[in-house]
Amino acid sequence: MENPKDNPAKRQFILWISSSFLGVLLGGLILLGILNVFDEKEPVQSTKVSASETSSSDSSAQDITQLIDRVDEAVVSVVNKQASKEQPFLEGETSLQKAGTGSGFVYKKENGNAYVATNHHVVEGAEKIEVNLPGGKTEEATLLGSDPLLDLAVLRIDSDNVKETVKLGDSSNLQIGQTAIAVGNPLGFLEGSVTKGIISNVNESMPVDINKDKQPDWEARVLQTDASINPGNSGGPLLNANGEVIGINSSKIAQTSVEGIGFAIPSNVALPIIEQLEKKGQVDRPYLGISLINVAEFQHAQLEQRINLPADVKNGIIIREVANNGPADKAGLKAKDVIVSIDEQNISSSVDLREYLYRQTKSGEKVKVTYYRNGSKETTSLTLQTKDLFTTE
Repeated sequence: MENPKDNPAKRQFILWISSSFLGVLLGGLILLGILNVFDEKEPVQSTKVSASETSSSDSSAQDITQLIDRVDEAVVSVVNKQASKEQPFLEGETSLQKAGTGSGFVYKKENGNAYVATNHHVVEGAEKIEVNLPGGKTEEATLLGSDPLLDLAVLRIDSDNVKETVKLGDSSNLQIGQTAIAVGNPLGFLEGSVTKGIISNVNESMPVDINKDKQPDWEARVLQTDASINPGNSGGPLLNANGEVIGINSSKIAQTSVEGIGFAIPSNVALPIIEQLEKKGQVDRPYLGISLINVAEFQHAQLEQRINLPADVKNGIIIREVANNGPADKAGLKAKDVIVSIDEQNISSSVDLREYLYRQTKSGEKVKVTYYRNGSKETTSLTLQTKDLFTTE
């Protein structure tokens, strides 16, 4: 290929074209500039958009700052103290050591008392509970009640040094993408820490093993958020953009490879439990008066041979024992009966049973139980009673 540098005529032609093009380009730019000066109908918008976005961002940050200023005085640190297993007794006295810390929030002040909501696992096993208030004051707390099933607890402290309370909001209309703000004391010493994110899921289910048998006892309905929730945040509030509590921070998937997955108990689920714990010290739940095991835990051939369970019955709960004079006993149910439905609601496992009893029925109500006995399908009615959690189902 011929190099233009080797041909003077071609080199001059190229230079002439380049100079002409540059002149036209500069002329066009100058003309455009002149037209823009005189054309007032189409002002440049870029500066205004940038200023608007900056103003909006500053306003949002200011709103959150004001929100935190309102609620921060109501968020507390909860300290669980237990007898030390390492230090010997001193003159017959037990040395209490800090066994764990969490967060909580003051939701009510009344008659010289302040009431704090937190998680059951934060105060579980405590021999003494202390509440550290913003500003450095410490109050000894009375545990009014605790519920392992929903992981909630209520404490009472003196209200003299409590300045603020925080309002429980409505979680029923939450939507994915709405603002979520977690406040608490991560790691036990970063008091008043705030993280901001969104609601990632409004109806997540999380298995809960309460009696430590490595089998789920309950499917907790929780909110999922990407607002950072770390150890020590448990029991603290998850707030909406109005500063209302829409959830109680409960747990985080503890894996180094997973980030931005936190869970909170919805406020509408928590509120009736908090009220019962405050007033009664426990949660009233209906029970059948049986101990049980799931059909799915056995090979079906064993069940066909031992209790004559029909081959097409793949799920249900097997009664292991019936409590004397309990609802099931009064209704004529016996050990080895296999319950498959209550009020026409299929019962496939112990989780299904608790789901239905705790969410759809009340103590004192009558329910229809469908079960198999020695290969025969039968029904009976029983009246539910109240019993301590997991004494029997």
